[in-house]
Amino acid sequence: MGIKIENISKSFKKIEALKDITFNVNDGELFGLIGPDGAGKTTLFRILTTLLIANEGTASIVGFDVEKDFQKIRNIIGYMPGKFSLYQDLTVEENLKFFATIFGTTIEENYDLIKDIYIQIEPFKNRRAGKLSGGMKQKLALSCALIHKPKVLFLDEPTTGVDPVSRKEFWEMLKRLQQKGITILVSTPYMDEAALCDRIALIQDGRILQIDTPEEIIKHYPKTIYNVCADNMYKLIESLKKYTHNYNVYPFGEFVHYTDKRIDFNPNELLHFLEEQQLKNIQINKTQPTIEDTFMELAK
Repeated sequence: MGIKIENISKSFKKIEALKDITFNVNDGELFGLIGPDGAGKTTLFRILTTLLIANEGTASIVGFDVEKDFQKIRNIIGYMPGKFSLYQDLTVEENLKFFATIFGTTIEENYDLIKDIYIQIEPFKNRRAGKLSGGMKQKLALSCALIHKPKVLFLDEPTTGVDPVSRKEFWEMLKRLQQKGITILVSTPYMDEAALCDRIALIQDGRILQIDTPEEIIKHYPKTIYNVCADNMYKLIESLKKYTHNYNVYPFGEFVHYTDKRIDFNPNELLHFLEEQQLKNIQINKTQPTIEDTFMELAK
């Protein structure tokens, strides 16, 4: 039955945080909510986890209404908020025991579910949670969210501020949890993480821009993208923005991603223009679009 969201809207005074949000998440799916800070991801998560009430619309988790059946929902979901919210003065083991007790279970009863995660922090079980590294805090928070064996897991920007190695390990853990039948809804501002989800919803300013598999979203990107670089990247960006036919210009790693308004665009014309701007070591090459390129296009 998964997650069903229909026409959810939420306002805070004059600020519209969510505007007519509608989508479904299938049972056992790893679904990504992808967007920048302020897009509405956390507000939606708080509604789905029964911490906020929407102004309009309905939502259900495995058939339970988020308002009418909030008590039942709280027993079948796990929630890992974006900010580390465990008891920092308790040890690793004390935190885990506390959350297990709240849900009427024990660490031992559901240890099989968390063992792949907890085994990495078990050597530090007597360390206070506030003294853990970012990656270890992340693993402890995930263990506490799973200790009661939830049917649905909500993870709000779980890898923000975490080192690349820990990010990779975390997504590997999510794939293993998915194989155990847990439905996972994860939000992230990192566009590269979108490719790790079964399906994604791109969100900006409280609105859904597009929902599909990462592959399908990239496939329908409407333009040809070029990687452009030169000896002076700042001057390159300014020059490209001045170019009469530019459609989109933005930095992308060590390159600038450039798209042209014309269908019959000739890169040699752009090369000549950039040389007239006194730029050196210019390279212009076609490249494949990414989720980030698609997001930039849809958010224009």
